[in-house]
Amino acid sequence: MKKIAVFTSGGDSPGMNACVRAVVRTGIYHNLDVYSIMYGYDGMIKGNIKKMQSHSVSNILQRGGTILKSARSTEFRTKEGRQKAFEELKKHGIDGLVAVGGDGTFTGAKIFYEEFGIPTVGCPGTIDNDIFGTDYTIGFDTAVNTALEAIDKIRDTAAAHDRIFFIEVMGRDSGYIAIECGIGGGAELVMVPETTTTIHDVVKSLKGLRKSKTSSIVVVAEGDEEGGAADIMEKVKSEFKGEDKEFKVTTLGHIQRGGSPTAKDRILGSRSGMAAVEGLINGKSNCMAGIINDQVVYTPFEECITKSKPLKEEYLRLQELLSI
Repeated sequence: MKKIAVFTSGGDSPGMNACVRAVVRTGIYHNLDVYSIMYGYDGMIKGNIKKMQSHSVSNILQRGGTILKSARSTEFRTKEGRQKAFEELKKHGIDGLVAVGGDGTFTGAKIFYEEFGIPTVGCPGTIDNDIFGTDYTIGFDTAVNTALEAIDKIRDTAAAHDRIFFIEVMGRDSGYIAIECGIGGGAELVMVPETTTTIHDVVKSLKGLRKSKTSSIVVVAEGDEEGGAADIMEKVKSEFKGEDKEFKVTTLGHIQRGGSPTAKDRILGSRSGMAAVEGLINGKSNCMAGIINDQVVYTPFEECITKSKPLKEEYLRLQELLSI
């Protein structure tokens, strides 16, 4: 292997730049030519590929987002689009790929490898922490800390006015951000896609808490089965008719994706990037470089894509126990 290329795809996450930096500098350390692909699979198809030097990734470790950009590519979902991408890679003599992203990124990489055989190792870049094969994903820790800072501030105003706040965090299919924010922020309730919490349950809990608390925080993962925070608030509010209680909603949205990555995400991104390059050198392919129990583990893309990553039962119990 002489030439490799790195790209970021899907939703951006803090720490992706640390990962790209590690890929470039690890590759150069091992005497490889390292290339970047701008705008993910779309850039691969369009030949948006350039050679990187060590200085190309200077001063990016602390930056959020991704210097390589990200874009959706409907064309890559077609065999013709993937053929164009392969031809562009061959023009540059690319022997291996490092794909930084989540499920969608790894699904595309898996299909691409099966059709054209270019070795690919992935790095788990998503704030949702929903990828099987790694304890944490790049960007998750930063997203939790960003959301937690907002929740702490909302707690101040909730307490000042005796309000009940419903705070929506990201997590369409995973409640990891919500549960960690709930535990870390002292939320009275957390609603996640992995467990069923009915409106009746919420109302019962909030009315029970009124005996000891004048304000409450309910953290809602955007993918909860009862809907988003605004929908849930309206349903709950209707059960408090005639009672002097004020309800508010805050949707944190994309602020969770931005910002300077935490030390944990910078280190995780760096370790994953190094592991991906050294995995390629050692013959690894069609897999993701994750960290489990503080050790690098290579998990086949097939498992990353098809296997679910359940919430820790201890976290669910801890949230329930501490919220009384």
